[in-house]
Amino acid sequence: MKKEILKRSLLGAPLGMAIGMVITIIISLTVGDGRYYAVVPELVNDMGNEINAVILQAVLSMIYGAAWAGASVVWDAEGWSLLKMTIVHLIIASAATFPIAYFARWMPHTLGGVLLYIGIFIFIYAGIWVSQYSAMKKRVKEMNEKIKQ
Repeated sequence: MKKEILKRSLLGAPLGMAIGMVITIIISLTVGDGRYYAVVPELVNDMGNEINAVILQAVLSMIYGAAWAGASVVWDAEGWSLLKMTIVHLIIASAATFPIAYFARWMPHTLGGVLLYIGIFIFIYAGIWVSQYSAMKKRVKEMNEKIKQ
């Protein structure tokens, strides 16, 4: 299991950085002033200059991707209920996501900003979970129908 976590994490790290890059491009396009916004201004202030901020965000994005990919082994745990898998995965994902989002300044450093971030995180997590559950349920139904034939 440790090998599988390491393997998935090593694959997830560059994916996390790539997703982070795509997000910055989308944000820059949304702003619509023709400039590229690699990081939030608060992170540049924290890090002293833009290149340090970009490097930190890239490293944090890689850690983010590695953590999520490594956490995916939870879904392979035999003998665990779906509820237990979901709770364990949510705890791991939250434990990885919150500090990274905080240090990268992806949320305002206020109580309201933190609560809003947590709310958005849970909403997105639940949405992805429901869509994945529905897809799996459909595949199981199709397999059961093929077995009956």
